[in-house]
Amino acid sequence: MSNCRGGQFRRACAVALTVLTYCSSIGSAQAAETTLELVNSNSAVQSGIQLELGREWVSAIEHYEAALDQWPDSEPLKIGLRRARFQFAIQRRYHDRSFASNLLTLSKSEALALWNDIYGMVSRQYVERIRPTSFVAHGTESLYLALSNQDFLDHHRLKQDNPSLRQLRSELRDKYWNRPVADTRQALGVIEEIAALCRRQVGLNETVVVLEYVFGGPNVLDDYSMVLSPDKLEDLYSNIDGEFVGIGIEMKAVEGKGMLLVNVLPDSPAEKGGAKGGDYIVSINGQDCRNMTTEEAAGLLRGPEGSQVKLELMDQGEIVRGPYTLVRKPVHIKSIPVAKMLDSQSGVAYIKMTSFQRSSASELDAALSKLHKQGMRSLIWDVRGNPGGLLTAAIEVLDRFLDGGVIVSTKGRDRDQDWSYSAHRSNTWKMPLVLLVDGDSASASEIAAGALKDHKRGVLVGRHSYGKWSVQTILNGTHKTGLRLTTARFYSPSGRTYSDIGIEPNVVVDIPEEQQTFYRGNSSLNEQDDVDIAKAVEILKSGELNALLTQGN
Repeated sequence: MSNCRGGQFRRACAVALTVLTYCSSIGSAQAAETTLELVNSNSAVQSGIQLELGREWVSAIEHYEAALDQWPDSEPLKIGLRRARFQFAIQRRYHDRSFASNLLTLSKSEALALWNDIYGMVSRQYVERIRPTSFVAHGTESLYLALSNQDFLDHHRLKQDNPSLRQLRSELRDKYWNRPVADTRQALGVIEEIAALCRRQVGLNETVVVLEYVFGGPNVLDDYSMVLSPDKLEDLYSNIDGEFVGIGIEMKAVEGKGMLLVNVLPDSPAEKGGAKGGDYIVSINGQDCRNMTTEEAAGLLRGPEGSQVKLELMDQGEIVRGPYTLVRKPVHIKSIPVAKMLDSQSGVAYIKMTSFQRSSASELDAALSKLHKQGMRSLIWDVRGNPGGLLTAAIEVLDRFLDGGVIVSTKGRDRDQDWSYSAHRSNTWKMPLVLLVDGDSASASEIAAGALKDHKRGVLVGRHSYGKWSVQTILNGTHKTGLRLTTARFYSPSGRTYSDIGIEPNVVVDIPEEQQTFYRGNSSLNEQDDVDIAKAVEILKSGELNALLTQGN
């Protein structure tokens, strides 16, 4: 079912889902801090280059991002970050089983048709106009970098020290970098010309070259727009629907240790098998995965319902246990994993919402009804670490707390992207409300923060939100691919946008280092030691809330 702007629509042959979600280039918004000391911008550049030479792309990205916080105007640091992100994207593609099985097997003409399909959707629907010269140039840049990427070279049996390879990269840089193209026909001609050049000089399959233009071209767009491989598209739809077949984990590769379990879902095969947040998967079906990428391990973990997978786990004390045999089954991802009373005497309730998905509004109704019966008189709503989700889900959820007025508006390149959404639901919950936010609260979570703050409906506690104020539409491409495309930007009820800066809470809380954690879901809630929750409870019990609301924005 299409789920955009409160209704259904089809544009061309694509099923489009309007999604608002933060998508980190490294797969986790809570990345570990780099341990490299940043003395000055030049030393930071050199340290980043050393990480790149070691093919430590995630560490390089984290390093450059940290350095740019200190030296935001440094062009070498910006270039380094861009280069590391490109290289990491190439590495991920070549560890994605669906990329190899579904796309590298295409003919050249099929790959060119896919490029034409992707560029057509971008040129018609992206929030800003994109010139074909820029789109092609970014594909050329991706190819140029791929020809130095060891995963790419190994897959295609190319040698880094091959003189013909060096000559090819020089020719790409000198002859084709930013080569002007007037239209789609000329763009396809240039791509075909470069594909033929790569075949002649180093024997590279022409489909491989065209696919770098398919996946590299969208690098000209914002950080949230990208082409999705079949597996990545399937994963995204599973997140939107809140259900997938698997063992019920979220994980992040940690080199030398394995797959860190960021979250183990309740009632999942993994939880029943004894896995806990903070454990590491160290082997999958007898294959050591301590030095695998997330994509490689995910490929081994995929399988049909009812099939088995054997895992060995390592705890924080580095004690290995297992192997455990788990059976893959449909797993439901709850939007609200925690709904409980924190203080029955004063009626303070707590709801943790980890995403905005199709089931969020109905889950919220059930949670509020349960808490009301338990004596709820005020509520702490926790969207820390919540990357967003469906626009319609955010609107439906906020309609439970607002009895009127604008919730959010969107503006795009074309007038059909300009919409305003208002609250209109009866039986609105009117209890005092505190919203917990942090630097990983993004997109749909920020819609909630902006609406509550502008309407003075709730007090925001925590830290600046992420600052992603754009709407993505998920478009289906050919060969089971997808395109995640920014088609509009959204604005709070007062007409403000907080892109790249985030919303400042009414009450800023400095979080102690020991509370920082990778883990999500139930394992991340320890209200006794949680400084944000403690501050929220204090505000609700002391009567500060009304005073904070009247202080303005």
